[in-house]
Amino acid sequence: MITPAFAIDRYRDLCRLAQTWVTPLVDLWIRFAVGLIFWRSGLQKISDWPATLQLFHYEYQVPLLPPGLAAVMAAATELGAPVLLFIGLASRLAALPLLCMTLVIQFVLGAANPAFNNSDHFFWMILLAVIITRGPGRLSLDHLIATRLERMSR
Repeated sequence: MITPAFAIDRYRDLCRLAQTWVTPLVDLWIRFAVGLIFWRSGLQKISDWPATLQLFHYEYQVPLLPPGLAAVMAAATELGAPVLLFIGLASRLAALPLLCMTLVIQFVLGAANPAFNNSDHFFWMILLAVIITRGPGRLSLDHLIATRLERMSR
């Protein structure tokens, strides 16, 4: 007969197992999932730079920024930040400009043009918020560096 104490112990064992093995994989998946979205967008921007500049002049009109500067900033962010997310280095810092970019796309460009009002952006914001608040997880250079620094300080 299975006692309540036995069932509780097995449940706790299962939770520890998930925390040890599943959570780091989920954290890695989140970093790659959101990183790939922006990486592909950055590659598309640089693959046809004249078209990108055209889009920033007429479609992606970001307030306060000249179109050329906005295009360079967007492409650099979309190509640089995902690399940091992929390897898990400065992950929280890398996720911040991507979150800002997504907020601008959804709420600034989306306010001016309903074509930019996309529910996918909310999903991206959630994934980026998870990285910013929880960090990149154990399968990251951030974790490796923190572990090494902690050992050295003892």
